[in-house]
Amino acid sequence: MKKSITPAAGAHDVTVVGIDLAKNVFAVHGIDVSGKPCLVRPNVRRDQLLDLLAQLPPCVIGMEACSGAHHLARTLVQFGHTPKLMAPKFVTPYRMQGSRGKNDANDAAAICEAVTRPNMRFVPVKTVDAQVTLTVHRVRSGFVEERTATINRLRGLMSEFGVVLPLKTSTVRRQARLASEVLPTWVQRVVEDLLGHVTILDQRIDEYDAQIKQIAVADEASKKLMQLDGIGPITATALAASVGNGHDFKNGRQLAAWLGLVPGMHGSGGKTRLGRITKAGDHYLRSLLVMGARSLLSLAASKGDALSRWAITLQARVGYRKAVVAIAAKNARLAWAVLAKGDKFKPIT
Repeated sequence: MKKSITPAAGAHDVTVVGIDLAKNVFAVHGIDVSGKPCLVRPNVRRDQLLDLLAQLPPCVIGMEACSGAHHLARTLVQFGHTPKLMAPKFVTPYRMQGSRGKNDANDAAAICEAVTRPNMRFVPVKTVDAQVTLTVHRVRSGFVEERTATINRLRGLMSEFGVVLPLKTSTVRRQARLASEVLPTWVQRVVEDLLGHVTILDQRIDEYDAQIKQIAVADEASKKLMQLDGIGPITATALAASVGNGHDFKNGRQLAAWLGLVPGMHGSGGKTRLGRITKAGDHYLRSLLVMGARSLLSLAASKGDALSRWAITLQARVGYRKAVVAIAAKNARLAWAVLAKGDKFKPIT
C-alpha cells in the first residue's frame, strides 16, 4: 500500500526547493523567502516525492540535469511550480562542505543555493517530442559506434594471422571474406559472424536515418536549419531538439561556446592568450557540426556564394583543421539565428 507523506511544519513558506535526484531515495531541501531552511527531507522515496511536492505552494524547484530530470520537470509544471535544471558542474561550487562533505542532503542544499544565483546557466526543459528525437539519435549513434568497433575488431583479429586490411570500411567488408578463405576454419566462422553483424547494424542505421529524415521534414525548425550549408537532417533535428528556440542563449557565440567550438582563453597580468577549442558541452552536436563543416569545405571550390568564398580564403590563411572548426562555429551561430529569430533572419548569400 502506498504511504503518503506530509510536509514538515513551515513547509507552506517554501519559495525555493533543491532536489538531489536518485533512483529510489531523493533528498529535498527547501528555504523560505529569507533563505532559512524550512523543509529538509534527506530521505524521500520515489513514490512519496510527487505527493510531497504537490502539497507545496508554487515555488522554484532546482535539479541537476540528469536521467529523468526533464520528465520530472514537466510533471512539476502541472503542479504550478517553476522547475529549473542545471549542469552538475555548476552546482558543485555551492556545496559548503566541499568534496569531503558530499552526500545527498548536502547536494540538495547546494542545488537549492545554486538555483537562486542570478547568473546561473540553466538547461532548457525538453518537450516529449524533443526527447523522442534525441532518443532516436542516441540509439543511432550507439549503432554507429558498435559498427565501428566491430570493424576494428575484425581488422585486429585478422592482423593476428598476417592479414592487414586497409582503414576504409567498404574495402574491409569486401576483402575480409576473400582473405579469410586461406585461414583456419574457426577464423572463417568468426569473420562471417562479424561481417553478418555489421550488415545487421547497417540495416538498423539505415532505418533510423529514414526516421530522422521524416522527423526533419515534419518539423519547421529543422526545415529552416537544413537551408544552411553543412547542415543536413541529422544535424538539424539534433540541434532543434537540443537547443529549442535558442532563447536560452543570448547570442550565437554563446551557443558556439556551449558546444566547445571557441578557443580557450587564459588571461593574467593584462595579457590574454587563446588556446585550443574547449571541447566543452555536447560532444555529439559538436561532432555533427564539424562533419558538416568538412562537407561544406570540400564543396566550397565548386560554389561561388559568400560563405564558400570565405571558407576557401580561411583555409588558405589558417589551414584545413582550423578552417573546419571555424566553419562549424559559424554554422552554430547561424543555427542560433535561425532558431531564435525565425523568419526575421535572412542569411547573406
